[in-house]
Amino acid sequence: MRGAMFECFVAVGMLGMLSGAWASDVVTSQKPQLVAEPGTVTLTPQIIYEYLVAEVAIQRGVWPIASEAYLKLAKDTADPRIARRALEVALRARQGGDARQAAGLWLAKEPKSVNALHAEVDLLIGSKQPMAALPYLRQMLSSHPDMAGEEFLELGNLLGEVPDKSAGDELIRTLAADYPHLPEAHLALAQVDARNARFDLAMKELDVVDTLKPGWDLSAKLHFEVLLKTVPDAAEPFIRSYLKQHADAPEARLAYARFLLKQNRLVEAHDQFALLVQTLPGNAVMQVASGMVSLQMNDLPAAKEAFIHALQLNYDNPGLLELYLGQIAEALKQDDEAADWYLAVKSGEQFIPAQIRYADLLARQGKIDEARARLHAVATESDHERVQLIRAEAEILHNVGQVGTAYKVLGDGLATRPDSVGLLYDHAMLAETLGHLDVAERDLRHLLVLQPNYAQALNALGYIYADHNIHLNEAVGLLRQALILSPNDAFILDSMGWAQYRLGNLPEAETYLNRAYSTSQDPEIAAHLGEVLWRQGKFEATKRLWKAALIASPDNAVLQAAAEKFK
Repeated sequence: MRGAMFECFVAVGMLGMLSGAWASDVVTSQKPQLVAEPGTVTLTPQIIYEYLVAEVAIQRGVWPIASEAYLKLAKDTADPRIARRALEVALRARQGGDARQAAGLWLAKEPKSVNALHAEVDLLIGSKQPMAALPYLRQMLSSHPDMAGEEFLELGNLLGEVPDKSAGDELIRTLAADYPHLPEAHLALAQVDARNARFDLAMKELDVVDTLKPGWDLSAKLHFEVLLKTVPDAAEPFIRSYLKQHADAPEARLAYARFLLKQNRLVEAHDQFALLVQTLPGNAVMQVASGMVSLQMNDLPAAKEAFIHALQLNYDNPGLLELYLGQIAEALKQDDEAADWYLAVKSGEQFIPAQIRYADLLARQGKIDEARARLHAVATESDHERVQLIRAEAEILHNVGQVGTAYKVLGDGLATRPDSVGLLYDHAMLAETLGHLDVAERDLRHLLVLQPNYAQALNALGYIYADHNIHLNEAVGLLRQALILSPNDAFILDSMGWAQYRLGNLPEAETYLNRAYSTSQDPEIAAHLGEVLWRQGKFEATKRLWKAALIASPDNAVLQAAAEKFK
């Protein structure tokens, strides 16, 4: 019966969009009108069928079909609401032709609609036809002169998102010439000049803005950004002075907070975000930003408070915050609360990661079978998501010592997904652990055919050869390729050091391993570096290194074995 219920539901949704003629159709059986004014569209069986096709396609994620169906529906009904929906679906489906047709249909029925005009302008600018948008912008501004300032601000932001920095230059200058006394017009000109590195012109426009609208937040923000690129030493004194005089200036303060973050000045950045939260107490985004900085500072209670507040303010991506809150609860040893947060994630990009975290939580409580059953029961929308779950199950099994079972889980996954890079990599690692070197080599070579520049796969194969003292020259070649791709990766540096050690190049091995250990104090890197130092007679250095490493990682088997071997 679920199918019947679904059909009733979507039909009711259609009534909400195209109400007005249903009752009269039933009573009088008038001939269906395919072109009608809004609110008078006849709900013929064909129209309802087209609507169902479109909505079912959306439910199944088949967006191109949904776009085509909605565009046909928009043409058949001539209803601007359907045209608008067709535009939304076409944009989601990345069907540029459908989007332009839908926008045209919408604008034809509502030529004075600000939203329809906006849609046409956005599409023209996005398709690199900015000057074609000029008449629509002029039409909009002539119909709504009170919106001129807002429109210039939106246009400046829109042009900033276009990859071609010069796009829209002529458009903004032509349009701004009609508004010589509008500060927003001059700010838009300054933005265009700044994006095209015409900083002197940008500053001249900002001087005009300051005359027309002294102390304006957005002008100060852009002034600060231009100074960062032209006179960096003057930028921070300028923005600090401005904020001292204009405490209630969120755009300028946000720009300063971001600058501090880039400088890794976390405490100062946190202070600025705290002031922003005070200025904009109902702004969920500011709460999230404050929480993120607290998270970086490892102030977990403050991050938790900020994220919960953002949820209360209806932040538009609740799943992200629920996932973070689950991780925070785990870090605070509040497993029951962590589970509640993970289970609260119902959809979106965070759904699968949250399910994996929940299963891992169960596994760490000893509930291995329950954790696996949970992963098996998760509904997925793509093969990529299923692969994530397979890898998570294998990792859980590996972590509890069930390496053979983990290996089988990955092998079963590869049986139906032989080209899955993630499964190939994990399967190869476990194959090597179990002594199946031929399988590990086969998997990694196949992976490198699929992705020749996968640095971690190059490293894995090179390290396997080095660790087993085989194909050493090829190992060095693989690791050189990996280092070109990731020159500062500690584990690739470690592998190269180990390969050089196997070749007898002890000084070179020490150089690579020192670089690796300075980047990551991993216990296995310490084991390798200590062995190389010992072989060169640097016994005291080895003892100091291993003593410190064993204090930090007392249970690492590789480090313990190395220390025992060279007592």
